[in-house]
Amino acid sequence: MVKYMKLKGGRHFRQRLVLSTLSGTPISIEEIRADETWPGLRSHEIKLLRLIELISDGGAVVINETGTKLKYNPGVLICGKRHDAFDCGLSRSIGYFLELLIVLGLFGKKSLEIKLKGITNDAKDPTVDTFRSTTLNIVKRFGIDSEGVDLKIVNRGAPPLGGGEVILKVPMVESSLSAVTWIDEGMVKRIRGTTFSTRVSSQFENMMIHAARGIFNRLLPDVHIFTDHKAGDKAGKSPGFGISLVAETTSGCFISTDTAVSYARGEDDEDDERKELMPPEEIGEQAASMLLGEIEQGGVVDSTHQGLLFLLCALCPQDVSKVRVGKLSPYAIETLRHIRDFLGVKFVITPDPSTETVILKCVGCGLKNLSRKFS
Repeated sequence: MVKYMKLKGGRHFRQRLVLSTLSGTPISIEEIRADETWPGLRSHEIKLLRLIELISDGGAVVINETGTKLKYNPGVLICGKRHDAFDCGLSRSIGYFLELLIVLGLFGKKSLEIKLKGITNDAKDPTVDTFRSTTLNIVKRFGIDSEGVDLKIVNRGAPPLGGGEVILKVPMVESSLSAVTWIDEGMVKRIRGTTFSTRVSSQFENMMIHAARGIFNRLLPDVHIFTDHKAGDKAGKSPGFGISLVAETTSGCFISTDTAVSYARGEDDEDDERKELMPPEEIGEQAASMLLGEIEQGGVVDSTHQGLLFLLCALCPQDVSKVRVGKLSPYAIETLRHIRDFLGVKFVITPDPSTETVILKCVGCGLKNLSRKFS
């Protein structure tokens, strides 16, 4: 008889799946958007379950007719090289799936290599550029082989029709991650960035760069923003443009923000005339201001990466990890609660009033890569 951990509601679905898979805890989720007009699981959440089924073996997923109840019994993570591309759909971008894959890929039987198709840049999820510049660097802190981690952008794809393609490589952990003490933020020494444009004039990128540099150049000289204008098949199926910025500090921290502009998905706008897109100059200024806001908050990672940082700390061996972050985001707080429920790891949270940051300490759960032992 399988004993399920009972959960309610459709929020933080991805987080629950990751922790359930890593800890080997079967979960039963009820009342998934039961009161909404369109009840049950969304298409991207079904895709997420399909993706986990693809990289693992022996798991079981049972969903009721309306999609409001789910039972998930995790299997063994196999990973390995996947020859067929996985279609991520169009309701969420590839970034939504990447965070899950990066964590699960570390604890597979073989190193993961997978091709994902869909939307590469949108305003809702972290873009693939941010994953390449920031997320992968955070993962490398935990003793991961830096040669093996890679994200290659083959084609760009903007909403609503997508058409993008990326190849993700994640090496497996030999036995376990390394605990970190990471409390020195350092000073910002350089700013790097990437702009992209698909099916619009490449001049849009120069406008975004000019606007962003107008803000940064008053503060530091080392600012370099690269352009990535795609044409033809590599540009996907929809027009769009955007910018991803990352600040690198003297102590090796990466703080990032990104934004992208494209036409709305689905039936949001039924007029014959499409809504005016935000001008590229404003996008450049907005992204630069957002990055300065993240730097001002303090901490060794930006607010979008807090949850991932805490999860990696909790998965470390039974040794103390200590990290500093700015103001805790609601998503990060929910991550801490789920880590406590699934892994039994509690964080000691100490505010640091002098810098208005928070220091978190935990003893990892000592998760070992058991999938390798079965081989």
